[in-house]
Amino acid sequence: MNGPGATLLSALMLAAFALAGGGLYLLVRKRQRRQGVLMLIAAAVALANVLIWTA
Repeated sequence: MNGPGATLLSALMLAAFALAGGGLYLLVRKRQRRQGVLMLIAAAVALANVLIWTA
């Protein structure tokens, strides 16, 4: 894949990693459990979208 699509998918992967890291941080620190779980779900959805678009 070339062009802006590849750039958008790369940005989405970076966002997924940031969401997963933030979600794990919130869960480990036991601060805001619900928001941590929601961030992990959002990261999984972003990862699924990247997998769908690259297949």
